[in-house]
This record gives sequence, C-alpha cells and structure tokens, in this order.
Amino acid sequence: PISQSPALSTELNSVGVYYSTSTGNTETVCGYICEEIGAEMVDIGDAEDSEIASHDTLIVGAPTWHTGADEQRSGTSWDDWLYDTLPNVELEGKKVAIFGVGDQASYADNFCDAAGELYDLFSAKGCTIIGKTSTDGYDHEESKAVVDDQFVGLMCDEDNQDDLSEDRAKAWVEQLKGEGM
Repeated sequence: PISQSPALSTELNSVGVYYSTSTGNTETVCGYICEEIGAEMVDIGDAEDSEIASHDTLIVGAPTWHTGADEQRSGTSWDDWLYDTLPNVELEGKKVAIFGVGDQASYADNFCDAAGELYDLFSAKGCTIIGKTSTDGYDHEESKAVVDDQFVGLMCDEDNQDDLSEDRAKAWVEQLKGEGM
C-alpha cells in the first residue's frame, strides 16, 4: 500500500501539501495551512513523484524571488521541479490549490508572481485549480498571480501583513473544503 503519512486522508480525499522556501516565510504560511487540515508539509525538493501523484488534491506554495522572470520565478526547488519533473507526473484531473508568499511593498509590480507560474503550469497539465481569492485588502500594483481579477489562490505577505496570514490561511482552508478538497 502507498504510504499516506505526509498527508491528510479522509474517506474520499487525500491531500498533499508541497512548498519550497528561501527565507522561511513560505514555510511559515504553509504551517498555518497544515495546522488547519492536519497535514504535514513536504519540501518539493524532497518529494517523491509517486507520492505526489497518489493524492486527490495538492496544495502547492512558493515564494517569488526572481521578480520579472518569465519562468523559474521562485528561486527554490520549484524552479527545476516545474520544468523537469511535472511534465512526467500523472496529475490530470487532480484538484490543485495554490498559495504564494510575496512582499507587496518592495515588489509591488511582481507580487507573488511565482504563484502565477504554478497556476499556469498545473493548469496546462490538466489540473483543476481551486481556491481563488479576492485581491481586496492587498496593496500591490501588478501580479502574475491575478487571473480574471482574482488571485489564483491564497496570497500572503509576511513582510507587511504577517498579522493577517494565519486568519487568511484559516479562511482559505474553509473555502477549499467547500470546493471539494
């Protein structure tokens, strides 16, 4: 049997939570999410393809480091995984929820751009993206994580709005449950 240890298992749904981090902010936000769903986080650089493919729903999160880049925007293990590994993992039809961490004051023109890259590539792979959120309450200029006037998932700013991250994560997890996670 496939080990379900790093995930939340319900009768019908297995959730895997994958992230990567540069300064620890993405890991902090990932911790808030995992606390709400009772799952363990796995750094995408340490993840097994078969384990990832075994889940019904994936929650994936990345920071934005290479601002303005067209690809490999996170500056983390995601950069290689998205282009070298994702094309070879069977994920068609799976639900994917995305979270991003950025700095909307210092990088107002590229807020959470790496989350947009996750959205583009998981969507192109045939995944169903769940958990889109409003841009209300954020103070940024541009973001590649905005599609149809909504964020592609949960966006957090541990530099300027760290006091909001935990409540945002709790509300988002409730939203995901309502969207079939």
